[in-house]
Amino acid sequence: MTEHELKTLLSTVTPPDETARAAAHAHWAALAKPLGGLGLLETMVEDAAALTGTETPALTRRAVLVLCADNGVVAQGVSQTDASVTRAVLQNLAARRTSVCRMAAAAHCTVVPVDMGIAGAPVPGAVNCRIAPGTADFTLGPAMTRAQAVQAIAYGIELVRAQKRAGMQMLATGEMGIGNTTTSSAVASVLLNQPVQAMTGRGAGLSDAGLRRKIAAIERGIAVNHPDATDPLGVLAALGGFDIAGLCGVFLGGALEDLPIVMDGFISGVAALCAVRLCPAAGKAVFASHASSEPAARLVLDALNKKPLITADLHLGEGTGAVASLPLWDMALAVYNGCYSFAEGGIAPYTPQC
Repeated sequence: MTEHELKTLLSTVTPPDETARAAAHAHWAALAKPLGGLGLLETMVEDAAALTGTETPALTRRAVLVLCADNGVVAQGVSQTDASVTRAVLQNLAARRTSVCRMAAAAHCTVVPVDMGIAGAPVPGAVNCRIAPGTADFTLGPAMTRAQAVQAIAYGIELVRAQKRAGMQMLATGEMGIGNTTTSSAVASVLLNQPVQAMTGRGAGLSDAGLRRKIAAIERGIAVNHPDATDPLGVLAALGGFDIAGLCGVFLGGALEDLPIVMDGFISGVAALCAVRLCPAAGKAVFASHASSEPAARLVLDALNKKPLITADLHLGEGTGAVASLPLWDMALAVYNGCYSFAEGGIAPYTPQC
């Protein structure tokens, strides 16, 4: 896919179906409970109805896409471990042994590990979307070419389409890549026009010295590459990772295919931000799960105008926060589809009080 073809494709994204949203809202209001009593659980079902175009969205078949990639900026000492850990975790994802795998089993969610570009041979059991064996060190020049960024986005779109063909009705997002809180902080700092220090946290557990190295590396990357916030694809290519670019494509694919995409934490939030900057209408497919403990996570959520369901200081990655929110979807839909109405209960309906 070329950059022009991507732009043409994104121009086909349609607005949400407000008739379906209104019908879902009316359905909630008819149930025998206080109006809006389930808060965000109600509005997220309404948003899903608007996205899918049906008053009663079916969302029981779901998968978590865990996109994995190596990041060249790790050479600058921005992480506690080296890049070999990316491969080790991807191997364990494929063996269904990691944190998100155990949580996904409890949440009745399929795990789909994806290799977007790691060092070494392909990992058996991972979907092969390899672009290169990791990105370049962005302190020396662009992390990837614009063509590679487009390719990663195209892979993300195709991942969504493949899952939809397989019968999936909802997707959660996850990632794994040593150094990817550095790439995420760099991209977010530029897109949100915020100081690097305010957007950068300790990731998987950096020391004070490690945090200083991380901030300095991001500042060098921005100085070397001169990214333009009005060119989100250019920012992604200059400072991002293959995992972030692929996740950007996943959110865009959700908008194209009218499939709900549940955002995990800070890293997938930055990917969603890139998607919405490329195609504002794509916001209809983005559903927040939790507020990560990463310093800039709330800023990203605010920029996306999304409210998290969970606040539990999660920062594990792999899609664990997104998967943790899925039982809340189940409970919301259980009430939505099964609760008795005011009419059935012989109760006078509640009316809005101003």
